[in-house]
Amino acid sequence: MRKMAKKKYGKSGYKIFESAAKDYADHPEKTAGLIEKTIRKANRNKTSLKNIWEKLHLLIDLIKAWSRGDYKNISKKSIVFIIASILYFVSPIDIVPDFIVGFGILDDAAVLSFAIKQLSSELKKFNEWKKSEPIELK
Repeated sequence: MRKMAKKKYGKSGYKIFESAAKDYADHPEKTAGLIEKTIRKANRNKTSLKNIWEKLHLLIDLIKAWSRGDYKNISKKSIVFIIASILYFVSPIDIVPDFIVGFGILDDAAVLSFAIKQLSSELKKFNEWKKSEPIELK
């Protein structure tokens, strides 16, 4: 998964997001602000994200459940990859800067689509767990 991500982000670009993601993975309580930023940006760009909208929310729910300690059936490597992808999404500085109206979201959506595709089995497991748990993911 990491090799494929490096191809998508570029070696140096991925390392920047991976390094920050590792810090979040070591301190799950820090993810609350990141999740809020992700939701705000996603809501502003709902049309551009329509093809991944449901899976993106599932990814967000997974990070919420993991950060609270409710969901543990995922590797740290996968958590780092998810968080790195989310960090790229919320970062205003990336391959196509967000201030370029109409195009700034395209690379962000591509990165999220890539992450969702790579994590499809993890998302499926989480979704099954989520349906079986009485926990409200707020």
